[in-house]
Amino acid sequence: MACAVRRLRNGSALPLGCALAALWAAPASASDLRLFTPDTLEISGDLRLVAVGGEKSWVDGAFGKLRSGSDGDWKVQPQLGNADLVWQPQFTWSLSATVVGSVQGGQRTQAGLSQAYLSFRPMRSASGTAFSARAGLMWPPVSLEHQGADWHVADSITPSAINSWIGEEVRPVAVEGTIAANLGSHKLRATAAIMAANDTSGTLLTFRGWALHDRTTLAFNRQPLPPLDEDIAAYQAPYTHPLLDIPGGFARRPGYYAKLAWQLPIPLRVELFRYDNRANPIAVTKDFEWGWRTAFDNLGLVADLGGGAQIKAQALDGRTRMGFAENGRRWVDNRFRSAFVLVTRPVGSFGVAARIDAFDTRNRGSDVGDEYDETGWSAMVAGKREWRNFTALVELLHVSSRREDRNDLGLAPRQRQTQVQAELRMHW
Repeated sequence: MACAVRRLRNGSALPLGCALAALWAAPASASDLRLFTPDTLEISGDLRLVAVGGEKSWVDGAFGKLRSGSDGDWKVQPQLGNADLVWQPQFTWSLSATVVGSVQGGQRTQAGLSQAYLSFRPMRSASGTAFSARAGLMWPPVSLEHQGADWHVADSITPSAINSWIGEEVRPVAVEGTIAANLGSHKLRATAAIMAANDTSGTLLTFRGWALHDRTTLAFNRQPLPPLDEDIAAYQAPYTHPLLDIPGGFARRPGYYAKLAWQLPIPLRVELFRYDNRANPIAVTKDFEWGWRTAFDNLGLVADLGGGAQIKAQALDGRTRMGFAENGRRWVDNRFRSAFVLVTRPVGSFGVAARIDAFDTRNRGSDVGDEYDETGWSAMVAGKREWRNFTALVELLHVSSRREDRNDLGLAPRQRQTQVQAELRMHW
């Protein structure tokens, strides 16, 4: 965030800087100011016991789809999951901030900044219309599985392939505005944002494919790529920084996202989301990190079934392109899709959840072809019990995927992994 703030001082980020200044313009009151009171600080974290089989994890630079992995045999180990410190100071009755620092354990421990943004929430109008705004480093409102400032998964340990990818590669610096209104018995909520610093989104999805895990990319940290073939390694770095503006000036080529949420008179909510980072696919850094022009559409549904039971579903369809055009095709032209259905239900004092995922990629670039295609599916069941400041969860997750480029590592294209986790979450 410090780099972004420095760049906001020059004219290349004037629109973003003006929007941030506008959020600060609300008059302050000493009675509203709360900086380090108990209600402005939250601490959360989890410890887990993980048993996993199958291939080596992508976290260690391989093709494995899970947060943990092995070399075929089952491996059992205790782990620190995620630990978060959330600071939410209140400056005025309408102006606040959210700053989240995170530590992610497991096979590759990392620490850093997760989110940092200002929030502006003025009073509702007499007609009942409400306006709110955010500005800073934040996740866009896509996921139906995450909640809270620490962006934890609500009903299980591991999110779907869609929302795992959002946590990896779709977290820009943005200025976002939202309007909410009631139209009779219908409730509408419209969100729009301009954004920057997300130019490399699509790199992991092309070279590694989809994954299922609860690790997120922390600011200015990088993610490893699987081994690249000799030709691609000559022009692509072996890693990616998802929070990056490719040279040309901060926010010189801003992207956007927009969302419409519609709560019907029946217990059903429909969400439509559009994202386009507008990156320049031929822009490149001295370290060979490229701009990836990535755009996608997401459809979300939430239906209450009564008795506390609920169905959540998301379907995402997108495309990412990188590199120069040769014979009418860019080096990389990757179309990607994924969908899931999640069912949750309380059973006495317990909660149970079950989810099925499907995902694929289709590469038709001049340099990256169908050998990088992927098809796969996963199934998950989980149970949880909450009491006071603790939540206990148990999860069984199986994933099956096929990628021809696994042959380059001497692996069979079709790989299957199973993971069992027991987790104790703590929150204060």
